[in-house]
Amino acid sequence: MKSLFPDICSRNLVESKEFYISLLGFEVIFEIDWYIQLQSPNNESVQIAFVDINHPSVPKGHQKIPQGVVVTVEMDDVDVAYKKALDLKLPVIIELCDEEWGQRHFMVEDPNGLLVDVYTMVGATPEFAKEYGLA
Repeated sequence: MKSLFPDICSRNLVESKEFYISLLGFEVIFEIDWYIQLQSPNNESVQIAFVDINHPSVPKGHQKIPQGVVVTVEMDDVDVAYKKALDLKLPVIIELCDEEWGQRHFMVEDPNGLLVDVYTMVGATPEFAKEYGLA
């Protein structure tokens, strides 16, 4: 296997591109009128792409807005990303918080209606670690 990345069916290609560039710092590595592929400037294996939902490459029965998908992104400093999300006035679904399983995170909604969970590992609580045999 050389790579694996999602191609998100989208009605909002440009908005999707701008969302992931402005919040997460992605860069465009390929763009045509019906397809955009983005990549992290720090890790070329971290990619996401968007395909026009009505393009013939998407089979007719699958030309649907994706649902039930959470795009999860680990960051060095989630607080910086959260401030950026607020500055960009992105739709925050879950405010910045610490979870017992060891993540400090927040969730926003991307232009396709997908949840984007941005987190930094902070360590599980002792109770959680004990309950799940992690201590």
